[in-house]
Amino acid sequence: MTVKKRNIPSMTLRQAKLLWDVPGLIAGVDEAGRGPLAGPVVAAAVILDELQPIKGLTDSKKLTALKRERLYDEIRAKALCCSIAEASVEEIDRLNILQATLLAMQRAIAGLRLKPSKVLVDGNRIPKLDMLAEAIVKGDALVPAISAASILAKVHRDRWCADLHLRYPLYGFDAHKGYGTAQHLAALQAHGACPEHRSTFAPVTQVLASTRVRQNA
Repeated sequence: MTVKKRNIPSMTLRQAKLLWDVPGLIAGVDEAGRGPLAGPVVAAAVILDELQPIKGLTDSKKLTALKRERLYDEIRAKALCCSIAEASVEEIDRLNILQATLLAMQRAIAGLRLKPSKVLVDGNRIPKLDMLAEAIVKGDALVPAISAASILAKVHRDRWCADLHLRYPLYGFDAHKGYGTAQHLAALQAHGACPEHRSTFAPVTQVLASTRVRQNA
């Protein structure tokens, strides 16, 4: 027996999709620090105030450091509420970077003073939440609330790296922010890993293995 596919009008599909939208506050969520070899992954959640628009919001990577810093202060001053959270190096190594990122997002959303009706998350993965959520690829360049979250997360993590540089100046964290640049990889080879390096990331794993071999030789 052949089952015929039903042709559903596109208008019906569009109307059905609208049923998932709910009135209320919308939070944007984004992260910073998935790729680096060291430090926590940071997530931020922001609910913007429509009565206090913020000009210049976009993907944090498209902004200069000075512009991000200025927008960081403006977002903190004008948003209805915002929250920044981390997942630690230990959690990254134990859970993996994806699960640690989703955990940081959960913490950021839970830290909002006001509970949103819907959460818009940059990318293609959504953390487990008790409210409606939607993943938006390149959302940090398309949705102002996600752009604001990307700026908060980026500035927070860059400041963390500046503080880490004061503790471990040999690695140059103030310049490369933990990413696997030639400078960072050379420092890893020369000085070994510090406590804030992610032991499950390949370049760090290799250095730790080499260190153990030398110690056992």
